[in-house]
Formats: sequence, C-alpha cells, structure tokens
Amino acid sequence: MGKMDRSYSSMAKWVHWAFIGVLAYGVINQVDEVEELESSALLVEEVVFTMIFLSLLLFRFRYMRSARAAMPPLDMPKNLIVLARIVHLGMYVSLALIAITGLMIGGLYYSGVKEGLVLEAILLAHEIIFWTSVNLMGLHVAGAIYHRLRGDGVWSGMVPILKEESD
Repeated sequence: MGKMDRSYSSMAKWVHWAFIGVLAYGVINQVDEVEELESSALLVEEVVFTMIFLSLLLFRFRYMRSARAAMPPLDMPKNLIVLARIVHLGMYVSLALIAITGLMIGGLYYSGVKEGLVLEAILLAHEIIFWTSVNLMGLHVAGAIYHRLRGDGVWSGMVPILKEESD
C-alpha cells in the first residue's frame, strides 16, 4: 500500500474548499418558510444566488473532472472506485437538483401558486434531495477518512490538515 503523489493543484484545493463556503452560505441563509417569498426582494436575491450557485457548481464539476483526470490511477478495488465516482456524481446531481427545485418553488410562488399539490410535491422533493445530498457528503467524508487511514496519499492530496507521514 505505497503512497503515491496525488497532490491536487492549489487551484483544485481552493475550488474544492471554497465551494463548501458557498454551500454553507446557501444553507445558513435559506428561506425557512415558503411564505417569505412574498418579498420580491428576497425572491430576486434567492434567484440570483441560485444562478450563481449553479454556475459555480458547473465550473467546479468541469474543473475537478479535469484535475482528477491528471491524477495517477489509484491502487484500489474497482468497486470502491465505482462507489467513489457514484458518490461524487450524486453530490453534483443532488446539489444541482436542490437549486433547480428551489427555482421551481420560487417560480410557482411568483406565478401565484402558493399552495396545492404541485407546490407541496416540489417542496417535498426539494427537502428529500437536500437530505440525500447531506448523506452523500457524509459518505464523501467517510471515504476521505478511509483514505487517511489507508495512507495512500489521497487525503494529503486534498486536505490541508493532518497530513500523512512521508514514507
């Protein structure tokens, strides 16, 4: 289980960790009750943030895919590599769907649909997708800890603390 150089560029690390800040900002400043969207200023603010969020998410997806492609292959069982790819892709898809369902909720509310089955269904989907993303992030963190314990260089390649010892 030799450790190889899997260090990401400073830009890749910045993109990875800065996005956590963007996501945290969105969660901290989320709309608590859909009725708050009565405020057109808040609705516009939410739409602008969501469009920025989606743009940053797409940029992050494309950038991190190119950064990962430049990495040497991991000496890991194929099923774990597939699982890691599913978790990563699942995080991107779920985060995009949170934003898209949020835009749908705002659009319905703006159009005068302030109650009913359609709005309730999208609100429920929004919440389910949010919790799905939280669980996927938990799996991502568990994977990072797995690599830290394995000592294969993946942790040190992306995490700025508790570096693995050199061989």
